Amino acid sequence: MVTTLLVAVVVLALLFDYTNGFHDAANSIATIVSTKVLTPFQAVLLAAVFNFAAYFFIKDHKVANTVAKTVHENFITLHVVLAGLIAAISWNLITWWFGIPSSSSHTLIGGFAGAGITNALFLGKHAFEAINSHYVLTIIAYIVLAPFIGLFIAYMVTILILHICKRAKPATAERWFKRLQLLSAAALSFAHGTNDAQKVMGILYVSLIAAKIIGSGAEMPDWIPLACYSAIALGTMSGGWKIVKTMGSKITKITPLEGVAAESAGAITLFITEHFAIPVSTTHTITGSIIGVGLTKRVSAVRWGVTINLVWAWIITIPISAVIAGLVFCLVRHI
Repeated sequence: MVTTLLVAVVVLALLFDYTNGFHDAANSIATIVSTKVLTPFQAVLLAAVFNFAAYFFIKDHKVANTVAKTVHENFITLHVVLAGLIAAISWNLITWWFGIPSSSSHTLIGGFAGAGITNALFLGKHAFEAINSHYVLTIIAYIVLAPFIGLFIAYMVTILILHICKRAKPATAERWFKRLQLLSAAALSFAHGTNDAQKVMGILYVSLIAAKIIGSGAEMPDWIPLACYSAIALGTMSGGWKIVKTMGSKITKITPLEGVAAESAGAITLFITEHFAIPVSTTHTITGSIIGVGLTKRVSAVRWGVTINLVWAWIITIPISAVIAGLVFCLVRHI
């Protein structure tokens, strides 16, 4: 039965996907804007188009399935989902306002898990009975692994490109890499869509099960992917200029060649993790890739003070989102 609470959950889920889009737009466009290959408007238009293009190619939704299983089904209610979404949207807006490129993915998972844990406590169960430890521990592991994978791939791609182009004229090489950066930015935006849009699909899917609209194990309704890809693309169109500045210039200075390497490495990492159904952070991945590019010049080329601040933001995202969600659940559980 469709209730007001279910409608509220669906609206908030799509609102979160929208905030995810403008929060993470910087991940896809920061380097292409900072290298002046495209204007900011052209860049967000490119990113939005390729965010949505993923809808036509990704049909198995493995990442959505992982997110849906982070909290055990018998602890999931619409109030749990509602609290998790409110917490995730709140933290997304806070970090966006202060220009902190935190992970939208992890704030959603932290909020969902925190609300599930709180529900378990109200039911008189052990807190962590609500959590599927296999999926949660895998996600936590990739908070560390994803940026290092991006860093390693970006470092190797940059070294390979420099070796191949060592005899090229600088002006000719820069002209070609500006063209290639259009492809690498498009690939990164496509990969962002494949990974990030699926996370809200998982949340909407379990919401329908909790509301008894569909049965456990049923196929995902077709409207969910369409709505999620549309929301994230619209959010990307709104940009995220505060975070663009951090990602595009504060970590290390980026040239078109390095932009191609960083974006390509980020896209490759996201394609790999999507294949293995791992919901990683696009923010973490591209930041690691940008650092990897900077390290090919020298260690001091990376502004480590900025990077360390970003790492702290990543560390606190899941626990803060979980605490906010727990508090919100206490307030909304009787609605």
